[in-house]
Amino acid sequence: MSLPGREAIESALALVRAVMPPTPQQRWPLLDARSGAQVWVKHENHTPVGAFKVRGGLVYLDALRRREPDVRSVISATRGNHGQSIAFAAARHGLAATIVVPRGNSVEKNAAMRALGAELIEQGEDFQAAREFAVQLAGDRAAHMVPSFHADLVRGVATYWVEFFASFAAGDMPEVVFVPIGLGSGICACAAARAHAGVRTRIVGVVSAHAPAYRLSFEAGCAIEAPVSTLLADGMACRVPESEALAIIRREVDEIVAVSDDEIAAAMRAFFADTHNVAEGAGAASLAALLQQRERWAGRRVGLSLSGGNVDSAQFARVLAGAG
Repeated sequence: MSLPGREAIESALALVRAVMPPTPQQRWPLLDARSGAQVWVKHENHTPVGAFKVRGGLVYLDALRRREPDVRSVISATRGNHGQSIAFAAARHGLAATIVVPRGNSVEKNAAMRALGAELIEQGEDFQAAREFAVQLAGDRAAHMVPSFHADLVRGVATYWVEFFASFAAGDMPEVVFVPIGLGSGICACAAARAHAGVRTRIVGVVSAHAPAYRLSFEAGCAIEAPVSTLLADGMACRVPESEALAIIRREVDEIVAVSDDEIAAAMRAFFADTHNVAEGAGAASLAALLQQRERWAGRRVGLSLSGGNVDSAQFARVLAGAG
């Protein structure tokens, strides 16, 4: 898969803009002091579903309705934010949405998907098992299976990075952005937006140390399956890399770092203390990576993605209390 070009991104931007305004982008003095860097945060926790994924869902389902006007129902698999985006967009198009999640999924993400009108099915022990069941169910029901990685999803998600890069004058562009990696749409979208903006900002991908498949695959040059044991970063809990995403990541991304659950918990506390924003585990991963590399980026211009804020209340209370 090639990255979306300028025309494709501009059309996605117009579509997204008709539904939601640009998300806030802030520089927080306390984060600057904590990290030692000049930090700009893109607040994708302020979208209509509390995460960046909504942009991809809006663009994907718009394109689907144009390609297949007779489609009546969609099915997808998720750990939560992708499912919310599909449910949100499906409702706008009058489509029935069924979302498959693994057993033990976030209680509050599940509730949000139901509130958006989705039928929710719990199946399998992890995302990969849920996805395999969703594919089978789509066939049984003659429904459209929405993948978790697709060119139209990347095109939609690229709009938040277009907003980010467009906010800087040429000489003020951040030297680096830290981007969490789940299945890959967010970081591939960042690469597309970087090309759209014509800038040379370094892209550093961030994986969970307890879900290292993309880092191992990036270093090895081929897809490597790896076990998932993260307890905080469900949005990064990828066991099997997506081949198309991996190809783009290997071509476009400068490096990939890994952060532990303890580092993510500390970053969640830091975001709340310094900005009073709630970050879910994956949403705090970019800050966790910056704090891990504090000496390297001291005094330099850095961009962070607070990619989502959808964390269960009980889990967030434990994190704030320092209990992980």
